[in-house]
Amino acid sequence: MNADAGFEPVFCTIVPPHVLDRLARAEDPALSGPARRTLERDALERTRRRTTAALGAPAPADAAEPDRPRRTVHDARHGRDLPGRKVRGEGDEPGKDATVNRAYTGLGATFELFLKAYRRRSVDDRGLPLVATVHYDEDYNNAFWNGEQMVFGDGDGEIFLDFTVPVDVIGHELAHGVTQYSANLTYSGQPGALNESLSDVFGSLVKQYALGQTAGEADWLIGAGLLAPRVTGEALRSMKEPGTAYDDDVLGKDPQPATMDGYVDTHDDNGGVHINSGIPNHAFYLVAKALGGYAWERAGQIWYDVLTGGELSSEAGFADFARLTVARARTAFGRGEELQAVLKAWQQVGVETEGNGSSAA
Repeated sequence: MNADAGFEPVFCTIVPPHVLDRLARAEDPALSGPARRTLERDALERTRRRTTAALGAPAPADAAEPDRPRRTVHDARHGRDLPGRKVRGEGDEPGKDATVNRAYTGLGATFELFLKAYRRRSVDDRGLPLVATVHYDEDYNNAFWNGEQMVFGDGDGEIFLDFTVPVDVIGHELAHGVTQYSANLTYSGQPGALNESLSDVFGSLVKQYALGQTAGEADWLIGAGLLAPRVTGEALRSMKEPGTAYDDDVLGKDPQPATMDGYVDTHDDNGGVHINSGIPNHAFYLVAKALGGYAWERAGQIWYDVLTGGELSSEAGFADFARLTVARARTAFGRGEELQAVLKAWQQVGVETEGNGSSAA
């Protein structure tokens, strides 16, 4: 943790660096150019985030009405200054810009899930205003949470479309803020992969909640609708079947493992945070599918309680998180199907708990 600000200086993007790295090496400049510029911009924003954290950010003031969202959407007009020109505030009627409207709606959908399902009042549980900037930079192939606000690119139109299209992308990035204000998981190695996984989990739940979908009805894809028609793939990641989201001549094949047998030991991407997150992602899917019904209720409650309960270390690995979910399932639901589902899921993905076997039940 940063001694001054109290938070790890995390800069979190939805598109992993390994995807942009591959695009940057493409022979077609229409593909490589935007990818290279996006990587450069991400590097600058990451440095800016570290500087902001080192200086220390003021604590947010308590909201007058923490049970209501306070949204503002800004337009960068394809520039880089944040937050840009304000174009829609809380309660304003929709305008003609569909991107602005999607961002506003997605912020609201995320706020509603956390409030209605978990009684959490915004990202910080104190009514933090939700700020978003759209139309960021030229052909910017990413969306990110910079510790203070959301930022969305329009995509290059060749590989990626508008980053406000999938509501789970908005939920994913705001969930990084929830992690920032709770467990503050270090953004590297297994803690970083947990950080990414938790954002995928709650991003998916935002979409499922907004659509009224059960675990059986959900697609469990992250970023469906984001890939351009020329790309052979469905989304950025699949929680149901990690490693199958795309298999494309330009993007390559989705590298996510579903179990510890495929764990990737790498120095890239902060120790593979976007790759190895497939393992805890799949564990959550298995729990939710086994329990059925609405995933945000029992499975989501267990995951949320562990994230925010105060026992999860910022350096927690997969096994640490798994043990806490087992303990929470037992405390909240006894020795019934919830505990059995959690134990079996972690066993299936190869993560040990204090009793993956029947003796723990």
